[in-house]
Amino acid sequence: MSSKRRPTRSSLIWSSQSGPVAAPRYRPRTPAPAPEGTVGPDTEPRATETVGRAARIRAPRPVAPASRDQRARREPRRRTAEAATQPVVPARPANPVAAGSESGLHPLTDRAMNRRLRDYEERTKRAFDDIVPVLKRLSALGWTPDFEHQAQRIAEAELGFQLPSRLLEDAWVAGLDIRTLFAWTVFETYRRMADEFFLNDPLCGRDTEGFDQMIQDCGFHLFDVTPCADGRLAHAVSYVLRLPFAAVRRKSYAGSLFDVENTVAKWVEVELGRYREGKPNTADTPTRYLKAAIYHYSSVDPTHQGCAAHGSNEAVAATAAIERLSAFREAVENSFCCGASVALLLIGLDTDTDAIRIHLPDAMGQLSPAQGVDAAKVHAMTRDLSAEAARSRIAELVRTHAPASADAGMVRLAAQLIENNLSQIDYVRQYQGGHYPDIGHAERFVGAGIGFEEIQLRNLTYFAYLDTVEEGAADLDVGCTIFRGLNVAHGLPIPVVIRFDYHGRVPGARDRAVQRCQRLDLALADRFEGLAAQGMLHRLLAVRDRDAESGIEVIGDSLGLIVAEGH
Repeated sequence: MSSKRRPTRSSLIWSSQSGPVAAPRYRPRTPAPAPEGTVGPDTEPRATETVGRAARIRAPRPVAPASRDQRARREPRRRTAEAATQPVVPARPANPVAAGSESGLHPLTDRAMNRRLRDYEERTKRAFDDIVPVLKRLSALGWTPDFEHQAQRIAEAELGFQLPSRLLEDAWVAGLDIRTLFAWTVFETYRRMADEFFLNDPLCGRDTEGFDQMIQDCGFHLFDVTPCADGRLAHAVSYVLRLPFAAVRRKSYAGSLFDVENTVAKWVEVELGRYREGKPNTADTPTRYLKAAIYHYSSVDPTHQGCAAHGSNEAVAATAAIERLSAFREAVENSFCCGASVALLLIGLDTDTDAIRIHLPDAMGQLSPAQGVDAAKVHAMTRDLSAEAARSRIAELVRTHAPASADAGMVRLAAQLIENNLSQIDYVRQYQGGHYPDIGHAERFVGAGIGFEEIQLRNLTYFAYLDTVEEGAADLDVGCTIFRGLNVAHGLPIPVVIRFDYHGRVPGARDRAVQRCQRLDLALADRFEGLAAQGMLHRLLAVRDRDAESGIEVIGDSLGLIVAEGH
């Protein structure tokens, strides 16, 4: 980590207490038998299982794939640069060394999943990033008798879909309406991305059985995570922590300052499900509801690219998250007299490298921002070990540097999260040269409402989870400020996707979701009246039936170009 953020310490972490806590060794789920010649589970945990799942899922349909020649030109340069920085490995090392260290990767890194995640990220982001270059080409064409034909040919070839003919037909009158066309293409690209996500499950996020068993073995029945609404944390579940998104409750808020009442209501819902349905386990099982908050910071530019909601002050961000977590626990204790059923966890994320820092609570549930296990340092300390030795060393480091009274199950879970994060650290090193080039904001659109399970990519979407504008005013204002710099400053409108998910089994649920979309649409236009009047704020309205596990249903927009889909 950068010395600018905190003083350098000689130890792995800093701790006010000592004394290891005995914890059962975590045994990852057994992967499917590997084909002959593949790396076994002792050297790459879960890699063969990941490959097996990928083979059973239909290959995603690329929206606008790059050519093979383009990829070929990029990859050799990256490999050459990496090879130049690798130390010479003796032919016969004195100690067993994992194969991963020779390639520069950690022995526990899941290479197969890294390749799969990289492919999905590249295809999806490229689809959005191709929009502006295509519109520039169309703008440069000028109007000619065959303008519409040329424009559709370019759009079909580069974006994978045709443009609204009405906008092209009217271009001869006052020129091409680039702002409207930009918003429409962003919305259409989002719709296609969402359809692919729910149809093909490209991240294997619905395979939850192994995770559900593991987390219950650690003493928890639900993992509820609140990252900051910042788009640089949108990939926290599927990429950074490498967890199946369908098994984790994620709700993002600016500054990780989640709504306590809403979270208590979710806790009540989960506990009632345990009593009435035995899901995710029965009420007499001694497990707890685990609530985690993820604050963030920047190692490259700590004073400017940290959390905007906390003035890029890492300490303030961590402390505020702890206070909100403590308020949730206190609310449960005061309302239901069962605080023991709530567990808390604090996670820090370096948004430049995706390395996490885990702060474990003591036996009383108290968290300290000054005590945490840094995954980047764990990576450095274990990368030259074999996979089995590295896993044992990680567990030892977490036990040693956790609070002396820390719960054994929490220690075990933290060790697993650290291990998972090692793959993401290598992912950023492999594909981004150590840290992301876009250390600041680079979101493509704002997501407002309830839902967005399909948003699992970094810097794709700024979240504003809310039912009403008043409820999420702070989040919306932060998002608007971000997009004034990203889009408005360059003459482009702010695209906002308004989305409400509902349970189709509940009578009238869809109608109520539609009404929420429409109310939020009107409220957004009113709150940001100046932008809306200038055509600099456009909205897409969509709903989704969670029970059907289907894609989104578009019900309208502010452009007057999208026809609502039939229900």
